[in-house]
Amino acid sequence: MKPSLDSFKSRRTLSVGGKTYVYFSLTQAEKNGLKGISRLPYAMKVLLENLLRHEDGKTVTADDIKAVAAWLKNRSSDREIAFRPARVLMQDLTGVPAVVDLAAMRDAMKALGGDPAKINPLAEVDLVIDHSVMVDNFGQKASFKQNVAIEYERNRERYAFLRWGQEAFNNFRVVPPGTGICHQVNLEYLAQTVWTRKGKDKRGQAVTYAFPDTLVGTDSHTTMVNGLAVLGWGVGGIEAEAAMLGQPISMLIPEVVGFKLTGKLQEGITATDLVLTVTQMLRKQGVVGKFVEFYGPGLDEMALEDRATIANMAPEYGATCGFFPIDAETVGYLKNTGRKPATVALVEKYAKAQGLFRTAKSEDPLFTVTLELDMSTVEPSLAGPARPQDRVPLKDAAPEFASALSTRYKKNPEDARVEVEGQDYTLGHGDVVIAAITSCTNTSNPYVMIGAGLVAKKAVELGLKVKPWVKTSLAPGSQVVTEYLAKAGVDKFLDKIGFNLVGYGCTTCIGNSGPLPEPVSKAISANDLAVASVLSGNRNFEGRVHQQVRANYLASPMLVVAYALAGSMNINLTSDPIGLGKGKKPVFLKDIWPTTKEIADAVRKAVKPVAFKSRYKDVFAGDANWKKVKVTKGQTYSWDPASTYVKHPPYFEGMGMEPAPISDIKGARVLAVFGDSITTDHISPAGSIKPTAPGGIYLQEHGIAVKDFNSYGSRRGNHEVMERGTFANIRIKNEMLGGKEGGNTLYQPSGEEMSIFDAALKYKEEGIPAVVFGGKEYGTGSSRDWAAKGPKLQGVKAVIVESFERIHRSNLVGMGIAPFVFEAGKTRHDYKLTGEEVIDIPGLAEDLSPRKKITATIHYKDGTTAKLPLILMLQTADEVAYFKNGGILPYVLRQLISA
Repeated sequence: MKPSLDSFKSRRTLSVGGKTYVYFSLTQAEKNGLKGISRLPYAMKVLLENLLRHEDGKTVTADDIKAVAAWLKNRSSDREIAFRPARVLMQDLTGVPAVVDLAAMRDAMKALGGDPAKINPLAEVDLVIDHSVMVDNFGQKASFKQNVAIEYERNRERYAFLRWGQEAFNNFRVVPPGTGICHQVNLEYLAQTVWTRKGKDKRGQAVTYAFPDTLVGTDSHTTMVNGLAVLGWGVGGIEAEAAMLGQPISMLIPEVVGFKLTGKLQEGITATDLVLTVTQMLRKQGVVGKFVEFYGPGLDEMALEDRATIANMAPEYGATCGFFPIDAETVGYLKNTGRKPATVALVEKYAKAQGLFRTAKSEDPLFTVTLELDMSTVEPSLAGPARPQDRVPLKDAAPEFASALSTRYKKNPEDARVEVEGQDYTLGHGDVVIAAITSCTNTSNPYVMIGAGLVAKKAVELGLKVKPWVKTSLAPGSQVVTEYLAKAGVDKFLDKIGFNLVGYGCTTCIGNSGPLPEPVSKAISANDLAVASVLSGNRNFEGRVHQQVRANYLASPMLVVAYALAGSMNINLTSDPIGLGKGKKPVFLKDIWPTTKEIADAVRKAVKPVAFKSRYKDVFAGDANWKKVKVTKGQTYSWDPASTYVKHPPYFEGMGMEPAPISDIKGARVLAVFGDSITTDHISPAGSIKPTAPGGIYLQEHGIAVKDFNSYGSRRGNHEVMERGTFANIRIKNEMLGGKEGGNTLYQPSGEEMSIFDAALKYKEEGIPAVVFGGKEYGTGSSRDWAAKGPKLQGVKAVIVESFERIHRSNLVGMGIAPFVFEAGKTRHDYKLTGEEVIDIPGLAEDLSPRKKITATIHYKDGTTAKLPLILMLQTADEVAYFKNGGILPYVLRQLISA
């Protein structure tokens, strides 16, 4: 770390356990000119400390620091600041393409006469392989081992590449497969709440700095660690690469929404019910691009795992982060998860010295706006059938599904159930065919996980069984979970009803649910059934969980077990019997639901620090499978031309030291016109690869059998596959085709219908630029770099919408695609777009500035024209520089070579 200019004379030392740390004191800064900063939200104090520590007169100035204090006046700001996170967290689906890009940057650096070793993470990077396991096998004791074996077979090339990266790059660690979900590994082990790093002071003396633990991650659910008072959020892989290469993240000083929690949850109510309520409230409020910070007396009643559950779903309520300050519960959790005593002592002493330690007597911070929730009003809930913010009270779930069945899915509730080939049961609309305890949201929380085990225990004792058409799975977020389930004595009951361990990682929630049993799959397809899934995840967008499953509901692990036993969304769990137990006696939900005390007693007995210490002792070593993966050594990667998993990307081909001038967009064709809430799951390749899709055709042309396709996620290191899978989601609706589902478009001027990829390819061959139109909240969803990289490779020059999701807009800029919003409240409907139009967008070739107003021209097929006023959504001067360089990575590469 370089020494700060320290304009506010805030540099101080702190002694803890015989060690001395240098830190930048907010208390002293307040005395030395930053009046009133003690009333800032805690998350804003973390940002302010970051600026004090990195003040260099260039990227961070004294005026930037003053602007954070000045925020208190209006509690908003249009000031741009440069944030430097302490570290970067990656999962493998987004991590592999990031490492591919770094490897390609090394090649480009070498080609331009620079030193490839300069391409090296400067901040600590942890990549957790957690998104590659699929639920191929389930419901058996051997499911986990069988799935692991298949995972290694499928992903051998990717894992060999990551092993190379582990050896080739400094500050780059890999957590091998079968360990856990990156967010839970982060919460339970990687995060320290207060970070330390060696550096030098102004005299050149070696010192150790202490500062708040901060990070960015290549998964939007990086926010889970906000529950541990670690400020971090999801960014695209593109932004993460720049951050690890030493580039600050440019951001506007955010508005901070204060969310006051009072009261406590009633008997039988779970953290999942709470987070679904919070998500619904914050979506209604509108918090996109804002920080949310939780405060109030309710925090004194809330376990840290419950806080992490709420923080995790920040992307679902739309915020940049959902922050909880440091308090006694934070310190207790660090102790209980086996952190070193010296770490825990530093956290407590540092936080108190900095005014970052909250107590029940602490004065409330000042917020931009506030909301309040009395937790005693929270009721049992699900969210669905297609968005995480669409909370449904459990008592209304059955009638709400009945309504969706007729209005959304256009099915008759009276349709007869159908025979299932070779089975002694029938299947009908609303049957739950997937019940999955999965995802980081809930599997980090022992209260709902042990609660699910107790539900299973009571169900078994009363003679209930899971319905035979339900695919059940248990994919915990870490190995600690299986240990405490066993200690609580509930693992055998989960096994008994089919919730056997299938793997440690992100499975059903990301679409790695695996195939349905063949007879069930055939019955659904042959009869076009509208069936359902219930999962303890955070994402339930259309086509995400499984392509044959229309309705998807988020719920607590406890309700996941209950719905697996019931087998249908048509049953009202609050009043109808779940099923018949011993002696054909009806069993109701209340008969199998554990009390709050039962759960708390079991958690106290089962969750111990020793489990965390033992499970994370050799976390980077991996099992025998990982150790057998062959490693190719070398500073640059030896690309295998035959690989269909990892290919050299084209982003730096023909790149010179000076960027080519930006051109105006002339004669562009409309590639697609989309509606509201088009997610990155719609845009980015995800899930299984259809043999008839362009990606499937490409793989078959390269000798890959359909059974070996794997998923789009696993092939993110191959731009050829990913380009073909962009805009290929089976549920995406292009208004050029009257809203018909599927990734097709009308190629112009002939009007021929074809895949979006094929049309894009034709336009590229003809030298014609392409543009995409959309509605509100374009790009909502996970931080998917391929939702920007894919359109870039397809030749998309501009995306024109009503509003963007924060990460996706940033990723478009990072790939050199111009993000525009309609001016003056206009929408695509005002311009009567059919997709036959030609678009001209001037004003890009000169005088680019943040939020520049540009008037485009629409040329209609009948020869008439219309003016199209737009705002170019480059938010900062840095983003203008990235855009002029053709993207953030060419910009960084040129900067490194110049240095």
